[in-house]
Amino acid sequence: MSSKETAQRRPIIVQKFGGTSVDTHEHRRAAALKVIAARDSGNEPVVVVSAIGRSGAPYATDTLRDQLRSVDPSTSPHAREMDAMMACGEMISAAVMAVTLQSMGYPAIAMSGPQAGIQTDGEFGNARIRSVEPTAVREAIARGEIPVVCGFQGIAWEPGSPTHGLTTTLGRGGSDTTATALGAALGAAAVEIYTDVDGVKTADPDMVPDARTLELCTYPELAEITHLGAQVVHPRAAEIAMDYGIELWVKSTFSDAPGTRIIRAEDAPPDLRRRVTGVAHSGRGVFIRLEIKNEAHKPVIEQEVYRLMAEAGVNIFLTSFSPTTMAFAVTRDRYATARDLLDGMVVPVGANPNAQPASTFYIFRFEEDGHPDLAYRAQRPLLRSIEQFIDVVDVPGSVFENVTMVSLVAGEHRHVPGVLAAIVETLNDAGIPIHQVADSTMSISCLIPETDVNRAVLILHERFGLGNGAESDTPS
Repeated sequence: MSSKETAQRRPIIVQKFGGTSVDTHEHRRAAALKVIAARDSGNEPVVVVSAIGRSGAPYATDTLRDQLRSVDPSTSPHAREMDAMMACGEMISAAVMAVTLQSMGYPAIAMSGPQAGIQTDGEFGNARIRSVEPTAVREAIARGEIPVVCGFQGIAWEPGSPTHGLTTTLGRGGSDTTATALGAALGAAAVEIYTDVDGVKTADPDMVPDARTLELCTYPELAEITHLGAQVVHPRAAEIAMDYGIELWVKSTFSDAPGTRIIRAEDAPPDLRRRVTGVAHSGRGVFIRLEIKNEAHKPVIEQEVYRLMAEAGVNIFLTSFSPTTMAFAVTRDRYATARDLLDGMVVPVGANPNAQPASTFYIFRFEEDGHPDLAYRAQRPLLRSIEQFIDVVDVPGSVFENVTMVSLVAGEHRHVPGVLAAIVETLNDAGIPIHQVADSTMSISCLIPETDVNRAVLILHERFGLGNGAESDTPS
């Protein structure tokens, strides 16, 4: 049997190593030993690497981005050049990792994302993979080489478009996405995501020292917990693995712990599907509440607010409705834009020249240090000249800054009475305000002050018995 035929019959394992797994010589050797172990056990490893280190390290993605921005702080680099710059981090990492494997006696070859066949759309900075044509990867495997592929990057494949053939990047967590997409294209037996933790945890171990590593986790659980803030695997990668039924593992580069195996929900026993999986937290946000007294006019005002937010590219979440209020949250980085839109905003409702009043104008008013905001003070006098024909009604606004979302991931929680009651009781007993509650089929989320997030995660983790003292992988 030829070496090529042997290689084709050996199972392919895609192994992805994050920035902390390749940031020092010792860490790269630890990662290389994982690759060698896979090779020596009868598999064909394909390695995917992130840029070396995290923000502040010389070759980290954020460092390269900041260096390009520093050329002229008054000029924003074009997204095309930004992607070309940021892709360099993975190029360096792939070359260094390939040479590390070579130095340990194993033939390896570094490949860029485009060379590995990662084809994307043309959206710089947040491209989506359209297809993977891993011909060069297969050829390297057939030659007996270990491909070391740059994560996070691809090539825009849009014939006839100005972006065709240019380097693109996949956004935060893009190396995870590369690994699972490559695994799907290669028909890999498994994809292993290596991090600096032992697997998928029941909570952030920096907040909860006794957070337990899950032996098993379903694809929906993983997708939910990552969407809600856990950074163990990028949500897009979890979704790709789920869609293609790839066997997915989350492991540590620095230990021999078995890690977490990700399985299909239909393969999980009923008690595991109905368990409380863990506690997640995400982001810095701002919660905005508006008081609208007239129930008949409220839908018109809501529609106008949402329209303006959409046009300005401001995503809103955790919306709530009542007969006389509307409320929603925005991410902290989009709050300034949201306030610019809302401050002093005027919405006319109804127009009938034969009626008295002929229309109603609603003007938004926010308080600053106990006084109306500047925009309201500037806009309101301008309406006085027409008040004999129209009604002018204030829309008082309240803002709760520096809020965050803490979430309990609990599959089929709707079939387990008392879960929401236990969450609310636990937070209330601790004196933690809840601004808003939202739920999905897989989770319950509460918007709380950011200053309370550590305490909230800790007490919810304890309340639902998720620590190392709990029975392994059973529902609470």
